[in-house]
Amino acid sequence: MMQVVALVRGIATLVVTICFSVLLSHSPALAQGKYAAIVVDADSGRVLHAQDADALRYPASLTKMMTLYMAFDALNSGQLQMNQPLKVSAHAASQPYGIELRAGQTITVRDAVLAAITKSANNATAVLAEAIGGTEAQFAQMATRRAHQLGMSRTTFKNSSGLPNKQQQTTARDMATLGMALIKNHAKYYHYFSTAEFQWKEATIRNHNHVLARYEGADGIKTGFIAASGFNLVASAKRDGRRVLAVVFGGPSIVSRDNRMIQLLDAGFERIGKPGNDPVMASVEPAPAFSLISSAQAAETGSAARAAKPKKAAKAEPAVAKAPAAKGKKQNGNGSWAVQLGAFKKQDAAEATVAKAQAKVPAGEPTIETLRADSGMLYRARLTGLSEADARNACSSLKRKNLTCTVVSPTAG
Repeated sequence: MMQVVALVRGIATLVVTICFSVLLSHSPALAQGKYAAIVVDADSGRVLHAQDADALRYPASLTKMMTLYMAFDALNSGQLQMNQPLKVSAHAASQPYGIELRAGQTITVRDAVLAAITKSANNATAVLAEAIGGTEAQFAQMATRRAHQLGMSRTTFKNSSGLPNKQQQTTARDMATLGMALIKNHAKYYHYFSTAEFQWKEATIRNHNHVLARYEGADGIKTGFIAASGFNLVASAKRDGRRVLAVVFGGPSIVSRDNRMIQLLDAGFERIGKPGNDPVMASVEPAPAFSLISSAQAAETGSAARAAKPKKAAKAEPAVAKAPAAKGKKQNGNGSWAVQLGAFKKQDAAEATVAKAQAKVPAGEPTIETLRADSGMLYRARLTGLSEADARNACSSLKRKNLTCTVVSPTAG
């Protein structure tokens, strides 16, 4: 009798495994050589699905997860404080794509963290990196060492933001390790990744991670895109006390990447309660205390830590995740301008155009808006979240590359 029961269980496990594999094999992203994915039971480390999970890939803005991990390290050690103003260097201010920041200004650690999470602001990320490492190059070396301490053995960082660098590489498995490390080692700060939007000066900055609004239980983590990587995403969701974390590299578009992520999360929750002999990732334990660069060392590099004198520590303030603004709401101020690339009858044409534009001009959030017209549905392609100057410069650059575009002001709709 026991042999029969064992046989039935074995057949059931095999059927679940086959169905899971078949389900995850149907994706347009699989046709791309940039694709890689992994799905993990974040509580046990059980790998529920993996495809090319150890193949080297470009992290793009997933790099910011490491920058944020180290910022949270610094907050825990007291070397940074959430309300501490950090000085914006010329290097940080010059980074393409971000929030409105000028050299000599200051931004608090909290606002820099939120800008990095929601808008994936390269300039705010560089401010954090310089406050931690003195220079961005020094920070990248520190970030690589920290990654290796966490078990991310195939990861190398060359900057803090994920801007293109052929030597900056990682794997889907390493990014899953980092995602779980953020959740487990920095639980006090992880809630910031669920922030839907935050206010920076006169601009409302909305989170690029659309899965937060589309998937029940989703609470983070980070998007990424450069032309060499395709559209990347690390996402985590919690249901009925169980957490699934998934990583997607190489999506051909935002929509297909997000759809793929939802498919992976669904399959993960389906699999998580079923028996199986899946491999288990190494346990993510808190790494040893990591000493940041001292003020004296930073001064020797010419950075002076980029930090203004800290204010008295304030009581910890939780990030408030606001509901997304209603459609049609106008945004004022810098960061609300856009570059319109055209309106298309087919969604894939709109996605191809916006990806091509961002590959040539790495500024602006690629956005596809659905519109109703007399002739049927139209898909409007834009690069959004720009200052007026950035929008005009981006459009001028695109026109020089023979791409059609129009600058759209905040009041133009």
